[in-house]
Amino acid sequence: MQRLLLPMILAMLSLPIFATEVVCIDPGHPSEIGDGTRGKKVTEMHVAWVVGLELKKLLVADGIKVVMTKTKEKEFVANKKRAEIANKAKADLMLRLHLDAATETGFSSYYPDRQGTNQGKKGPSKDIIAKSKKAVNPFHEAVMEILKGHLNDRGVRTEQQTAVGKKNGALIGSIFSEVPVILVEMAVLTQPKDEAFIGNKKGQLIMAKALFAGTKAALLALQK
Repeated sequence: MQRLLLPMILAMLSLPIFATEVVCIDPGHPSEIGDGTRGKKVTEMHVAWVVGLELKKLLVADGIKVVMTKTKEKEFVANKKRAEIANKAKADLMLRLHLDAATETGFSSYYPDRQGTNQGKKGPSKDIIAKSKKAVNPFHEAVMEILKGHLNDRGVRTEQQTAVGKKNGALIGSIFSEVPVILVEMAVLTQPKDEAFIGNKKGQLIMAKALFAGTKAALLALQK
């Protein structure tokens, strides 16, 4: 009996106690939707890429595995492919980084609250909708705790409140997603105050730290 138990115990001890969490960072644009929003000094494509790289550094330093949907700033990746990259990595969370063009100012978080259809695909699943909803509020609260005093809080919103989401039922990246997904509009690039904050290195580093805190809060919520 002891001869049989020893190999089993040794095998159990060799297994990792905690699985490494995986986050997929999706710096928005260029995609089939276009090249993104432009401010007077910076572009959505550039800021999303720079903030995405800074966020990656923070997550990796914290022991979290990171998968990026792009390998360079101007790489074209369709939204379906972006979702497939997160799916293949079996990400615990897909975080999509964008900047808005609007009459409002500030930071907002979006999640899918219903299924949509695109290219003959209906999604995301009810399970992914539920998990995305579970993650988004803790995420947003943690982000705004750091952004307080820097950007206005535009709140948590559904993808139905976006032009693409209203047309398809959900955003394309969410329709094809098999992992929990949150999309953020980090600031309104067409508003001078927002662009002044996010358009420089200091603001980008603050945003990365805020997104790091939000991501950690979302992962914790998903574990419960």
